[in-house]
Amino acid sequence: MTTEELLPHGEKLRKAVKWIAQVCREHPERSRDAVLREAEERFDLSPKECEFLNRKLASSPAEG
Repeated sequence: MTTEELLPHGEKLRKAVKWIAQVCREHPERSRDAVLREAEERFDLSPKECEFLNRKLASSPAEG
């Protein structure tokens, strides 16, 4: 995987990733999937941006 594949494009998406990281750090009890859904609404992300977040940041089956 290249660095470019990991870095989000677009200001809204970068802000969403920062926000997700902060929320997950401050509230580890929250489900990452729930945080992702909230970020998608909070930052008014496009379907393509939501897909990117889900593909790169969603919980693995082992995380629950």
